[in-house]
Formats: sequence, structure tokens, C-alpha cells
Amino acid sequence: MPVTSAPGQAASPSAGQVVAAFYGDSYTRGTGASSPERRWSTIVSAGRGWFEFNPSVDGIGYVSNRDFFAGDDLVDQIVDHEPPPDVVIVTMGLNDNFVLPPDADDIESAIEADLTRFRAELPDARLVVVEPFWHLDERPESVGQIIGWVESAAALVGADYIDGASRWIEGHPEWMSADTVHPNDDGYAEIARRMDQELERLGL
Repeated sequence: MPVTSAPGQAASPSAGQVVAAFYGDSYTRGTGASSPERRWSTIVSAGRGWFEFNPSVDGIGYVSNRDFFAGDDLVDQIVDHEPPPDVVIVTMGLNDNFVLPPDADDIESAIEADLTRFRAELPDARLVVVEPFWHLDERPESVGQIIGWVESAAALVGADYIDGASRWIEGHPEWMSADTVHPNDDGYAEIARRMDQELERLGL
């Protein structure tokens, strides 16, 4: 398990530094950015003086591609991190749209299981669940369905919830990278700006 995943960051947090863990897919890993420093999680963490732990992986979801991991799942990495995270920010869900409807029951159950585990195993951490990101202006019914499951599970475990994130870069093709799937530097800067506003609202 890496001890750090933010470029230019010390190998371990300094005394009293907030440790923030990010549970997400390519949008949180920063795919499409010109460098890791330009991803939204690193922009937000640097601005707040947080120690960033970000093991996010392209293509992963609550169910989608989870079987790629053999005993080293992202949830395992986050709950086992030393020192334990003070903040856990969950942004998962985009890739689960691609395995609906066949895996609907599994997705709903997995969302609740992941959030319940974070709450149980990191009881002192501030758990922030973000409405899943989306990458197109067109929105299949599955987007709203997964958003609803995520919001319900967040409420069930008493997590803070940030809504609206699926529309943060909607209608702005200039914020997308050449692959037209992931944000570019400007897109990630906008996500960071919006996330900062929401975290401020939550008192973080």
C-alpha cells in the first residue's frame, strides 16, 4: 500500500495535519489532467493543507471492476491507512451505470456496504459522500437511479452529502480532455472550485 499518492507530498503527515482519503474512480484519480497536481483532489487538499491519500482507480465502481482487486480493495486501503483518515470523501458511482440494469440489486447493496464499513471502521472520520460524477450531457435513467441509492445510503450512515456533482461540468465541452470522457485541467479546476464551496458549506 502506498504511503502517499500526492506528488511533492511528504511520505507521512505532519503532527496535527488532517489526513483526507479519497474513494473514487478516474475522475478522482485525475485521468485527463496534464499532471497529478492538476486533479481536483490534490488542488483541494493543497489549498486546505491536508495530507492526501488517494488510491482511486480508473474504471472502478461500487460493483464495476471491483473483482480486479484480490484482498487489496480500495476500501481496505482506506480503512487500514496509518494514521487513520480524519476525512473520507466518497465519489464513486459513475462506472456502475455501465453494468445496469443486470447488477442493480448488487450495486444498491454494495453502496450501502461500503458506506457502512467506512462508518463502522473509521468512526471518528468525517464521512463525506458526493453525488456520483457524470461525463455526458445526456443522462440515462441509471444516473438518477444510482444517485438515489448513494444519497439514501449516505443518510442511512449519517454521512454528509454533496448533491449536484453530476452536473458540475455539464454543457462545457471545453472542460473535457481529448478523450471526451475525462475532464482536462480546466474541468478539474472547476470541480475543485465547486467541491471547495461544498466543503466550506459543511464546515470543513
